[in-house]
Amino acid sequence: MKEIKLSGLEEILYQETLHNGLEIYLLPYENKKNYYITYATKYGSDVLSFVTEEKEEYTPPLGIAHYLEHKMFEEPSGEDPFTFFSYSGSDGNAATSYDNTQYTCSGTKAFKENLKYLIEFVNNPYFTDENVEKEKGIIAEEIKMYQDLPDYQLEMKLRENLYWNSPRKYDVAGTIREIRRIKKEDLYQCYHGFYIPNNMFLLITGNFDKEEAMKIVKETLEEKKSKPLPKILKLREKKEVVKEEETIYQNIEIPKVGVGIKVPKDCIEKEKVETHLYLNMLTTILFGASSEFRERVREDQILNDIYMEWEEEESYHTFYLFATSTSPDQLLSEIEYELSHISITSKAFERVKKVWIATEIKMMDIPEKAESNLFEDIINYGMVVEDRIDLIRKMNVKEMEKIIKKLDLSNRSTIKMLEKRSKKKRNYDS
Repeated sequence: MKEIKLSGLEEILYQETLHNGLEIYLLPYENKKNYYITYATKYGSDVLSFVTEEKEEYTPPLGIAHYLEHKMFEEPSGEDPFTFFSYSGSDGNAATSYDNTQYTCSGTKAFKENLKYLIEFVNNPYFTDENVEKEKGIIAEEIKMYQDLPDYQLEMKLRENLYWNSPRKYDVAGTIREIRRIKKEDLYQCYHGFYIPNNMFLLITGNFDKEEAMKIVKETLEEKKSKPLPKILKLREKKEVVKEEETIYQNIEIPKVGVGIKVPKDCIEKEKVETHLYLNMLTTILFGASSEFRERVREDQILNDIYMEWEEEESYHTFYLFATSTSPDQLLSEIEYELSHISITSKAFERVKKVWIATEIKMMDIPEKAESNLFEDIINYGMVVEDRIDLIRKMNVKEMEKIIKKLDLSNRSTIKMLEKRSKKKRNYDS
């Protein structure tokens, strides 16, 4: 096993790739109680179409990756994995996103039994016409539940207005109409295409014995064969946004706003990890808790809460900002001002760096947080970032200024969500 020394952490990360391509990452801690296991495939809702082994183009229903995740919990015995994990007081879960699907287990007991079971149930799907059909109503209700949430509606409308062809314009769960078309053959087609060892990885952190873990992994996974990944078919995404602005109305008391910016990847020449660090540094300085923007909007009392993140798709880095405000137009003007008058001081830059370094060191000492960080590295970069703290330390204002000069922030879309109009209408802004 390869030993990897992660900056800011005394423990050693052990990495090995099996002959079938499966990547294994083990980070054992001393004096910790819990363990965290993640078994994942680099397959999510970003895959809209692909070429099958029979050399045919295949477009499954939207939401197939999420549906597949749900159906993986079917067992021929009728006992679902949640029940199995509960016997030892452990927690099992799963999640699907745009670029991955992960199956997890955490606990303090029965490590060997839970690890073996997690691997085996993910490696042995059981789909029938009946169990596939019965899930449709369950997932339809899940979709309806999210569609009733204002924050969800705001995000999906912003995605629709940003993207022409990108899979990121669609909800991970798909639509009710689409999931009604799903058959067991669709699930098997996607499973056998992307749930293969050379497209998957196993990540374990916390209280466990690495030799014991590796023995179980090899016993259960070495015989699983690799094969070429299907060719994924993609549509070209236009540079311009679909719609620059829109106002929508929902049953809310306080207005909400959403801002999205598509930044072409080719305008930034840095390595991927550094690009992500500098982009996040930029928006943290502009809109973070200690920013001048926050100080102004606090004084004017026009910001209730704010959330922001960067997302990466095939050709673009996309920035999302969501906020709640009783003065949405004024808040959007403040956001526009920050984006149009970017000025980064050394003082602000160094302040954020210090916070980031302290946060990295603190998070890596918590197995659950370390699991999350390592997982994101593997998905985003195809590797673990060993020297993230060193990379942060090397960041400087001059490099940031070079990036800002080349940064194209012109492809923006904004959404205002206001209270549904009634006879007694509230007046927001003007």
